[in-house]
Amino acid sequence: MLDSVVAAETPEGIMLEMRPAGISARCCAFVIDWLIRLAILWVAAIVAGVLGGIGAAFWFVLIFALEWFYPVVFELGRAGATPGKRTMGLKVVMDNGLPVTPAASFLRNLLRGADFLPFGFGAAIVSMMVRGDNKRLGDLAASTLVVHLPRPAAKATLDMVTPLAPAYALPARDQSALIALAARAPTLTLERLEELAALAAPVQGTQPRPADEVARRVLGVAQWLLGRRA
Repeated sequence: MLDSVVAAETPEGIMLEMRPAGISARCCAFVIDWLIRLAILWVAAIVAGVLGGIGAAFWFVLIFALEWFYPVVFELGRAGATPGKRTMGLKVVMDNGLPVTPAASFLRNLLRGADFLPFGFGAAIVSMMVRGDNKRLGDLAASTLVVHLPRPAAKATLDMVTPLAPAYALPARDQSALIALAARAPTLTLERLEELAALAAPVQGTQPRPADEVARRVLGVAQWLLGRRA
């Protein structure tokens, strides 16, 4: 583990890097899920009041089901997260990065009682504070992690690129390379685009500029070569 990143290797030999979720994100997710369950119980209480004794029995069964199966059902879904965790961009996975198993999900939620001790999830908070991977007791027993979902890398776009005349006459081969770079730009991350644009930086001038501005100017030269002038 380095910094707040946990590395794990899948059975296929693929190395994964995961960012464990901290206390604040997990607390926000918990509050959202708690409010959802509270809303469901409130609506169910209204219906139960109309149905009388049977309704009351149904309401108590619903309390039990929401308490013990609400997180398990959602964690075993495609998203691997309750609505609260999804809202906060979190997901429950096994230590090796694979989807959480039914046994692990049930165990980690069963041990919420131990995490609650002595009160207010004190054991869970202490455990998460002293561990770099922010695991609570349930996660330790079930070999699970709550991680941030990977953020999609920002892609480069040609918006706001102003055509720019090249700083010098370019041979046909270099012109083709620049036009090819402009065509690939929307599929590249900003970091990769800046790396490639730096190789062609002389075409936009020799004055030192930030990497993002160099990339825009190089793409501007490509626009110029394509015949665009404004």
